[in-house]
Amino acid sequence: MGAPGAGGNGGDVRDFGDDGQLARLVERAAALRQVVAGEAGGLAAIGRILGSRRDLTRADREMLLGWQDDAVRGVFEVRAAAVTAGRPAITASLVDDLEYRVYGLSARLAAGMFLSGTLLPVTADGTAWLTSGTETTHPASAAPRVARLAIDMATREPDLVFRNPEKVRQGWEHMRRDREEFLAFFGADELVLPTLEAEGRLNAYYKRRRDAALAARGRHRAVSESGETTFVMPPGFFEFDTVGIIYDDVDGFVVVPEYGMLRALFADPALAADRAHADVLRAYLREDTIPPLPLRRLAAAYPHNADAVFRRVLGNRSFTWSEHGDRLLRKRKPGYYESGPLPGVAVLSDRVLELARLRKGRM
Repeated sequence: MGAPGAGGNGGDVRDFGDDGQLARLVERAAALRQVVAGEAGGLAAIGRILGSRRDLTRADREMLLGWQDDAVRGVFEVRAAAVTAGRPAITASLVDDLEYRVYGLSARLAAGMFLSGTLLPVTADGTAWLTSGTETTHPASAAPRVARLAIDMATREPDLVFRNPEKVRQGWEHMRRDREEFLAFFGADELVLPTLEAEGRLNAYYKRRRDAALAARGRHRAVSESGETTFVMPPGFFEFDTVGIIYDDVDGFVVVPEYGMLRALFADPALAADRAHADVLRAYLREDTIPPLPLRRLAAAYPHNADAVFRRVLGNRSFTWSEHGDRLLRKRKPGYYESGPLPGVAVLSDRVLELARLRKGRM
């Protein structure tokens, strides 16, 4: 491993006033960052490093595990630059709306500039962070482009937003109102639409709801620079005849392919003898991107048919939904059950939308 502080930013963390313990932590983190940077795969190689390096101390291992589990990706606005070497810059994430005290940034990164990349936790309580060394800096004049990057990140990966507990609360509140308006507009929280008509039907709904501008969902929704939301059909869905739109009070806004055929199968179990219908159910069980929700809903809607459908498709004569259904879904959809539910709507910050509307030369 080498001595603490060897390589990295060891020479840049010498001035911490009386806080010597924090200085040593940052120095140690900088040395570990060099070890990670020397491995193919970077942060993704931490598991391999932990398994192969016997010279790591317990504190080293705990820090690397923290990087593996709690590193923060995002787009950050510099609120206050590091005034001297070894002092932190104060940044604010345009994705999760939280503040981060970041060590290892160049003093040339002035307030009003931006960086995108990954921050590594130095302390367990999140009071100090270190740059990963792979971040990209952006000038203040790039604010609209940088804000668009943050909006796209929040839309594709809403879990990044939900690091902030306040954003979780806002998300549930917004999703509840959004679902109520969806019900009022469509008359139901579950739709089966011809795939070629779905985008037009959903976007007519969003056009009527211009007041719901500050939300971005992780999938199936896009947010413009003005904050307006539009529905985007998932890739590959146009090859299917129908699409299912379910707005659940827990799972949120879910879009699934060929839902018309799946509903027909549960309405008439004799269709399980048809390979095309049986294959739709097999795909729903197999695909990680499809949550358990549609199958739970159809089993509840057709309680007298569910056993016959699953028995035929699974080839298991003893299967009963009441006894085996939950176990089946947990086995086939383990990722869904690994964590508690999060809102299906991630509310963007006022700051990121403000930056998105800026024009060059009007900073």
